[in-house]
Order: sequence, then structure tokens, then C-alpha cells
Amino acid sequence: MKILSYVLSPVFAVVFFSLLFIFHPLQWLGLKLFGYKGHKFVVDYMNWFLSKSLLIVGIPVKVENNYDLPQNTTLIFVSNHQSLFDIPPIIWAFRKYHPKFVSKVELSKGIPSISFNLRHGGAALIDRKDGKKAIATLGKFAKTINKNKWSAVIFPEGTRSRKGKPKPFSANGLKMITKYNPEAFIVPLTINNSWKTFKYGKYPVGLFSPILVKTHKPIQVNSLPFNELLAQVETTIKKHIN
Repeated sequence: MKILSYVLSPVFAVVFFSLLFIFHPLQWLGLKLFGYKGHKFVVDYMNWFLSKSLLIVGIPVKVENNYDLPQNTTLIFVSNHQSLFDIPPIIWAFRKYHPKFVSKVELSKGIPSISFNLRHGGAALIDRKDGKKAIATLGKFAKTINKNKWSAVIFPEGTRSRKGKPKPFSANGLKMITKYNPEAFIVPLTINNSWKTFKYGKYPVGLFSPILVKTHKPIQVNSLPFNELLAQVETTIKKHIN
């Protein structure tokens, strides 16, 4: 199996990075010619292509949602985090809710398409070395998504988990977002198997491990004290990790 991975991984890498280079100028054009809507349209379809590119290494991606998510309000998608391949299906599947990510500031430079989107697409870029600045950034982000009825995506583990084993959830980021969005709904997400794309390390890509993103019942932020809310969300997400 690993031999086949060495055969298919270069093909996947060429396609994946070609998509990033192709969509970088398209994002710029979308933003300059049509503003936010044009940029978002390009980003949405870029992430559809990125998700589908995983089929080259035999990895289908499925988002399973059995709930009618609330409309005309802010949603806060809270998820475990296993790999960079968690992100494209979330952006595509929930595009109508305008998902905006909480990301480390280091990713805002040097990566074609991805860095451009983080800088211009409404993400919260957190400097983890400067706690005071990070809190201010999160506060501004929380107010912006509330004003625009956009949605947030946050990975409370703070970093990707190895071998699918989840890390403890941190309260800080989610607490700041909920503070300015008390009428929002948290949508817990569980991601399974995306860590297996890196089971051999950075290279080659692991094959034939379908990625599943599963939604759970939305919870209104102001329905519970924050500590209970966080505990319930964390338990729900982790209970469904295989």
C-alpha cells in the first residue's frame, strides 16, 4: 500500500498545488472586480476542487448533516482538528453560512491562495505569542461576524491532533466569540480519518481513508452557562471520534 502511495502522491501534490496557484489570481480578480461576493464565490469553488482532488489518492470526503441549521443568525462551528484537509469540506458544505476561520497569523503569509483568503476573507489571524493582541483580534472578529451574520469556525484544540486522538479544548477563543454573539448557535462538528492522510508523516499521502465531517445538534449559546456549554460541546464532538 505504501508503494502505491509513493506512486500516487506526486500526482496528487501536483494537482493540489496547481489548484492553489490557479485560484490565487482568480481570488484577486474576484475581489477587485466584484468585492466580497466575487472573492467568496472563487474561494467556495476552490475548496470544492481541493476536496475532490483527494480522490486521486482514493479519499472521498463526505459531510453528513441531519439537522436544519438556524438561518439568519451567526453559527459557531466548533470542531476537532486532524489535518489541513479538514478545512476545504467545511468551507464548501457550509458556504451559505459564510464560515470564517480562527487561524494562527503565520498562515497569512507565503501560501498561495490560502494566505490570500485568510488576509482578505474575514478570518481572525491570531498571534499566539501576544495574548493581549490575540484577545483584541478575537473581539473584533466576534463583533464582525455578529454584524454581518457570518459564521465562525474554531478548532479549540489549538493545533492538529496526531493519530486522531483529540487534545483538551481551550476555552479562550470560543469564550470571546460567544461573548459578542449570545444569540448565536454552536454547531459541533466531528471530523474522522483526515489524520490518516499524514499517517506516514508529511510524505507520502495515506491512501483510501474516507474523511467524514459530521454535524451534531445546534446549541444556542445563551441556553447554558459557558462552562457547561463548553463541556457539552467537547463531549459531543469527542464521543463520535472513531
